[in-house]
This record gives sequence, structure tokens and C-alpha cells, in this order.
Amino acid sequence: MIKGESWWDVVPAECGYHSGCRHAWTSKGEEAVVRARNLAEPYPFVTTDDDAVAAARMLAEKSLPALLVLDADGGPYAIVPGSQVLRQALPEYVVDDPLLAPAIGGRADAEIAERLEGLTVAEWLPRQLFPPPYVGPDALPMEVAALMARTPSPLIAVIERDADHVQLVGTVTAARLMGCFPF
Repeated sequence: MIKGESWWDVVPAECGYHSGCRHAWTSKGEEAVVRARNLAEPYPFVTTDDDAVAAARMLAEKSLPALLVLDADGGPYAIVPGSQVLRQALPEYVVDDPLLAPAIGGRADAEIAERLEGLTVAEWLPRQLFPPPYVGPDALPMEVAALMARTPSPLIAVIERDADHVQLVGTVTAARLMGCFPF
């Protein structure tokens, strides 16, 4: 690809990339190499300073597979699978003994809200539990796939770093990545 030329400028509509085509061509007729920046898509995120209740609500309302958390500098802080967000929200005794859930019923709902009330995302989700998998924009699909296969995350963040600044380019989902391989 030519600097300044976006991915969508080089993929002809008839290419079928959106349905899994593994090859793309530049406007000069040369084959383009697919990189993480080409696969990255915008993804909703919260920051470590955001309200925990609002973060949980966003995850639910947008039906997201994971919560993407950025730090104050815009770098990945955590990518937390939805199942683990739920685990963090539930009372520990329910997680430890699921047979209690029917007996507790709706009383636990108030407890969940109380557990999150007044907490920031950073206070609610300890970073050491959910290290964020990320790659640079020039990573090849196989590199992204290998990282995803080694982590429990359904997303890989794509970040661009220059000196002291980190910028989120987007995320790559497993579904998006699967289109790069001959299935």
C-alpha cells in the first residue's frame, strides 16, 4: 500500500474481502500485504477512570464480547472477556456455589449494583488479572492469530506507538481474523 492510501482504497468492491477474500490489490495493480492495521476495526472502550457501572452497562447494551479498557495515556490497560466482567460483578459466594443462585433470586441484583457503585473501572477490574494482548499496526495476520491463540481474549488491540504517545488504531476480532485464512 502507498503511504496515505487507506485499506478501503486498495480493496476493489468486487474483491469480496468482506466475505473472506485473502488477497487485495493496490490501485497500481500490485498485491497488497494484509497487516493488523488493515484488519483493525473501531471498538467501544472505557478508560480506567470511568465509572464501573457505566462500563458494565456499555458491555451489556452493545452486546460486546469483551470490555476494552484504556489507561490515561490511551494505551491498552486491559481486555476483559465478558464472562470475566460478569465474574467480577457477581457476589463471590454465588460464583463459589452456583446452587445458591436460585435461593438468592433478585436480592443479589441490589448487591451487584452496590458492589460497583462509586468504583472506577481500574478499582473494579485489577489489571494483573487481564493483561491486554496487543500488536503493532504492521503485524501480520499469523502474528495476531498466534497471540490470540495464547490468550483468553476475543480481541487483540492494535496500537501505534511514537516516542511517548500510544494510540489505539482499533481491535481485531477472531471472526475478522478468520477471513485471512483458507477455511
